[in-house]
Amino acid sequence: MEWHLTDAQSLSIIDQEVGEHSFSPAEYEIVRRVIYETADFEYRHLIRFSERALQAGAAALAARSTIVVDVPMVQVGIVNNLQKTFANPVYCSSETLTRPRKDKTRTAWGIETLAKRYPEAIFIIGQSQTSLSSLIDLINTEEIRPALVIITPANFITGDTSRLHLQDSVIPYIYINGRKGSSVVAVAIMNGLIDLSWQAYGQDISSTS
Repeated sequence: MEWHLTDAQSLSIIDQEVGEHSFSPAEYEIVRRVIYETADFEYRHLIRFSERALQAGAAALAARSTIVVDVPMVQVGIVNNLQKTFANPVYCSSETLTRPRKDKTRTAWGIETLAKRYPEAIFIIGQSQTSLSSLIDLINTEEIRPALVIITPANFITGDTSRLHLQDSVIPYIYINGRKGSSVVAVAIMNGLIDLSWQAYGQDISSTS
């Protein structure tokens, strides 16, 4: 992402309002990106990182691992940044050709199809609750082992504990805890991760390309 003077001023305001926090420098960079894109400071209390989630994501990006997303908005939001950096392939579940099934939405069935094809991909669920349920089921049955899972759909379902299941697994994750969320948040998290990872790995990747 190219930053301009107004962006720097906005980020400075965010830093002042957030004040002291317990995030690592890399995690905080992700958090401030989300706040910048949403103008919602509550996200500092809602975002959850598993241990070494950012390291796992960066390594997967550097290895040019496949990225699977649930909706076109997420794909469009990250592909330009990827083209300038790691050039990972990105597949969208809602645009995947699958056999129709009455018991699953097209997006959920697309996630299942792509997950079985790319079981160690980075998965980004920005909007679709049905895709999230399918992904969690595949993780719980150990049919797939994602390099990283990013989960940000708005959650209005009382008692939905799908995100919490990740805490009991070994899968690296970043998710939004609570009712808030959107594809915009997913894009902000992923683009922040791409930029951080490129700072760490970019020179090595460029020299071997």
